[in-house]
Amino acid sequence: MIIRILGEGQFRIDDAAVAELNSTDDTIEKAVAAGDQEALTAALTELHARVLAEGEPVADDALEDSDLILPAADASVAEVRQLLEESQEGLLPG
Repeated sequence: MIIRILGEGQFRIDDAAVAELNSTDDTIEKAVAAGDQEALTAALTELHARVLAEGEPVADDALEDSDLILPAADASVAEVRQLLEESQEGLLPG
């Protein structure tokens, strides 16, 4: 799976690692439901760090579609709420 982090680039990450990231995705959903910007920013920052640590960067000159796009770590509750409403299953599949 290829994940794009806005402002960071694309990262290839295996399905097992994506499954492990779902706990952070749950935290993001809870922060959005509570309208808690501080908790959302912390969870998005953690999610980005984990993708960067687990993922393999995709070369800038490679033309590969992203399977999913993560919002920036400083995205607002409203921005992430809209993404969650569009996805039906959180920011990450599963």
